[in-house]
Amino acid sequence: MALIEPRTLKGFRDFLPAAMIPRERLMEVARQVYRRYGFVPIDTPTLELLEVLTGKGSEETDRQMYHFVDNGGRAVGMRFDLTVPLARFAAQHIQELGTPFKRYHIAPVWRGETPQAGRFREFVQCDFDTIGTTGVVSDIETALVIHELMHEVGVHRFQIRINNRQVLTGMLEQLDLQGSSTAVLRALDKFDKVGAEQVAKELATAGLNTEQVNQVLALSAIRGGTDEVLSQLDKLLVGSEQGQQGIDRLRAICGAMKAAGVKDDFYRIDVSIARGLDYYTGVVFETTLGDLPSIGSVCSGGRYDNLAGLYTKQHLPGIGASLGLDRLLAALEQLGLIPKTASAADVFIPLFDADRINDYFALASIVRGAGLSAEVYPEAKKLGQQLKYADQRGFKVALIAGSQELDAGEVQIKNLVSKVSSQVEWKTQPEEFLNSLRSMMSLEDRIS
Repeated sequence: MALIEPRTLKGFRDFLPAAMIPRERLMEVARQVYRRYGFVPIDTPTLELLEVLTGKGSEETDRQMYHFVDNGGRAVGMRFDLTVPLARFAAQHIQELGTPFKRYHIAPVWRGETPQAGRFREFVQCDFDTIGTTGVVSDIETALVIHELMHEVGVHRFQIRINNRQVLTGMLEQLDLQGSSTAVLRALDKFDKVGAEQVAKELATAGLNTEQVNQVLALSAIRGGTDEVLSQLDKLLVGSEQGQQGIDRLRAICGAMKAAGVKDDFYRIDVSIARGLDYYTGVVFETTLGDLPSIGSVCSGGRYDNLAGLYTKQHLPGIGASLGLDRLLAALEQLGLIPKTASAADVFIPLFDADRINDYFALASIVRGAGLSAEVYPEAKKLGQQLKYADQRGFKVALIAGSQELDAGEVQIKNLVSKVSSQVEWKTQPEEFLNSLRSMMSLEDRIS
């Protein structure tokens, strides 16, 4: 029988340990931040009935969706994000859960789009959402979670760009463009990627006259500090109730972020941000990296107050955001912020003498009992071979002990990066041993 060539589909990937370890660390950071704000975990099925998914994101996501007819003759689709399944989930379970309901969901989604740098057909989203309240407190909290997420993963040059769909809706009403809202918003959403000239062409193609195009571009080109932008918006949207509501929300969010100690460098109002998905109704967020803006937004989201109305008569407004795990990891790798390691353990313990296995496992037990992780090499080989294994997997510290050291209850702690080592007792003075071990370990560059 001919061998099948082992390969993956275009846009799909295997993850070797060196790639999977930082992914898991980043997901755990996200979980810790979400829990810190009171969000609880849920999960939903990979497959949903097709009617649940179609028409909820955009025409583009409908085209990109993986869907088929299953063996029961049902039209089903693979989720393209975690927000639409959340709307179905909330409509189905909210009586049991109560409101407001704050959830996080970390899981893969699928879109049949063209693969490119930092973008794949299967990728993981790390979502957090609040369901059942229209209060501005949830808008503020969403911005604060994004801010904390970025700092916790080790990114210290970033900017959360904030807008409100109500501001854009107010502008469209003033220009009598309600019927062209989808085309205008999608054109605006490309502002940073294609520039004002290309956006103007798309707006003209959508049926806007020259004066309307100029006013849309003037609004989206507003720049400056928070107070300056808000002042300009107040003047441009005089008489628009929707627009003023959006401005008031932006003012409240930025004021609360300042009160919470968030520095001005980390956020700004950007009226060109529209977000391409059709379900957004209020505040929207995009987060870009100061050292790598070209990779796009690594954490995006917004308010969607009508999405669950497709599944229930109960009003279930929502707001949330999604950390783009794969895109952020690609950026961190380019920026050199991901440590090179293929081991999940902190400490490597070479096996010198197969007859002393019990001693090595007693030593490992002390390390693990202190909350650290340790790996004992499975065979008694030459030390050079074992240390080569440790080096290949990115271990930073080894505990080296032959028969004589074990008899004396001693062990050599060796930093495999700096080559610095020290001899300590571990049987009779375990606390001193652990303190020496911790001082030898350099963990500050790990995402943990």
